Amino acid sequence: MDFNFHQTASGQVAELKSDRIVIGSPDDTLDLMAEAGYSGAKGIIAYEHQITSDFFDLKTRLAGEILQKFSNYRMQLAIIGDFSKYRSKSLRDFIGECNRGNRIFFTDSLKDALEKLSGS
Repeated sequence: MDFNFHQTASGQVAELKSDRIVIGSPDDTLDLMAEAGYSGAKGIIAYEHQITSDFFDLKTRLAGEILQKFSNYRMQLAIIGDFSKYRSKSLRDFIGECNRGNRIFFTDSLKDALEKLSGS
């Protein structure tokens, strides 16, 4: 996998560079976290288009499975995208709940993602 690395106040963050879907399953997530972590990253930035659309359909339970990996391995994740297009109230609530925490964030810009992952 190809990353751009960013240094934040709280450590290094790996920004995923790809035009294709990279996160499609919990196993993909573990591979991604291992590679980023091996490079010293304490957080990952992914873009909406790099994640399977099933992730955004909460009925599949894929979001929960994938995000649980980030909790288990104590790694942060910021997902950048335009989430206003999703009409599901449960998904909007889920995104809001994640954004109130300190491990998983849904943002609309790289700048905001970096700020969230740096604890700002």
